[in-house]
Amino acid sequence: MIQPRTHLPVAGGDALAAAARRLSKAAATGAPCAPVRDLLGLHDVDLAYAVQRRLTDERLAAGARVTGRKIGLTSPAVQRQLGVDRPDFGVLFADMDVSATDAVPSGRLLQPKAEAEIAFVLGADLDAEHLDVAAVRAAVDYAVAALEIVDSRIAGWDITIVDTVADNASSGLYVLGDRRVRLADFEPAETSMRLYADGELASVGTGAACLGDPLHALLWLASTARDHGDPLRAGQVILSGALGPMIPVVPDLTLRADISSLGSVHATFSGKDQ
Repeated sequence: MIQPRTHLPVAGGDALAAAARRLSKAAATGAPCAPVRDLLGLHDVDLAYAVQRRLTDERLAAGARVTGRKIGLTSPAVQRQLGVDRPDFGVLFADMDVSATDAVPSGRLLQPKAEAEIAFVLGADLDAEHLDVAAVRAAVDYAVAALEIVDSRIAGWDITIVDTVADNASSGLYVLGDRRVRLADFEPAETSMRLYADGELASVGTGAACLGDPLHALLWLASTARDHGDPLRAGQVILSGALGPMIPVVPDLTLRADISSLGSVHATFSGKDQ
């Protein structure tokens, strides 16, 4: 269990700016930083999202392009560990999609881990006042198998909910599979997953491990994003949450995830300095 720090947060605006600077420096230098909960407090998730938004705005101003969102903390066990009762979300950018690269660039990562997920690609906006599972199902164009390479700018993954939210939900990179499947042809909750590292079975799970159904996770995100004033849009990629335990990643590692109905997704990591 993570032991919370007892530092008192500084005033909101100053805390936001200081936390953003700390995380931005870690990302730029490749040197993990101290947690930001000493600045933000242990429970101010709204302030943590404000830090995330500031860092997102800085990336957009530098020319980055948003491609979608990721959902984190979909596992009840992880929620209990961090003392929360809800998922969180982060922003996906175009340069995080390494599906077409020969090797995932290890040099871009600080302390990566990997998890297998279902990715939904939206065919319609999700901005209606009333949203339910039927609405989000209808908005999905297709689904693919995905690998999310999560990463933390916080040293040693010493995170609470405010640390990971501020740090863009510990986002890193992602890889999408080639096989596109319509929801009419499979049920996300009924999928099974097996994740292999260098040919050895490393993680197993099911669709039901993701909030009971990955579509429930999508509904939570769609409602939350709408309420934050930035609804999900057609064409966006949504990484819906881990189907099983995440595993550590090292340079030169090869991963393969098999997800029933969706096929396989592969990733090979480059050498340490690449």
